[in-house]
Amino acid sequence: MFTVSDDSPLGCRVFPRPVASGLTVLVPRVHRADWPVWLDPGPRMLRDVLELCRLQTARGLAVLSWLSDGEPPADVSWLWPGRRLAGPRQQLMYGAASAVPGPVLGLVVANWTWVLDTRFAGQVIAPYLAGTAYPDDGYTAAQATVTLMRIWERHAEARPALGAAWAVCRTLADWCKAAELGAAYGRPAPVFTYPRAPLPPPAGVRPWISRLLRLDGDSA
Repeated sequence: MFTVSDDSPLGCRVFPRPVASGLTVLVPRVHRADWPVWLDPGPRMLRDVLELCRLQTARGLAVLSWLSDGEPPADVSWLWPGRRLAGPRQQLMYGAASAVPGPVLGLVVANWTWVLDTRFAGQVIAPYLAGTAYPDDGYTAAQATVTLMRIWERHAEARPALGAAWAVCRTLADWCKAAELGAAYGRPAPVFTYPRAPLPPPAGVRPWISRLLRLDGDSA
């Protein structure tokens, strides 16, 4: 649940209401992912990383839709398997992702466009994804950080997908932080978002990114 303010010059801001504990526990679990800890020069690892980005993006948007609504479904067990999205499970996850309200999805798109437009993107994305995926294992997190940075540097085609996974996970965490601050200080706090940048060229954006972020209807 949330409210929206369109105060100029800050633009659209989203203020989440207090988040139920049953929802907050989902957020760190969404961040857990099997990011690779060593760089394989073959094509299989890159395919696996891209597929993991799709899973993380869809999974995170599903949870974001429940944060926006204030309540998760009774059964969320289908959210957690790490296998490739397909069939009924993909339909469930994509369906939940499609319910994210426009102003809330705008937070994700702003973070995504910003990170694709900054020269420091690899240094932003890699430690965040790795550190939140392996919060109790600093050694593994460090290895995954180096691996993700190298993937970012060497495979430009993977950057929009990595950026999407980062943007969604970051928005989830910042949503919970804003709700926590609002409850602590007794007044609504906006969800932090990076400044929005222009959309990247469509040719470099995979169809699942366009679908999940609803870019076809984006006029920015």
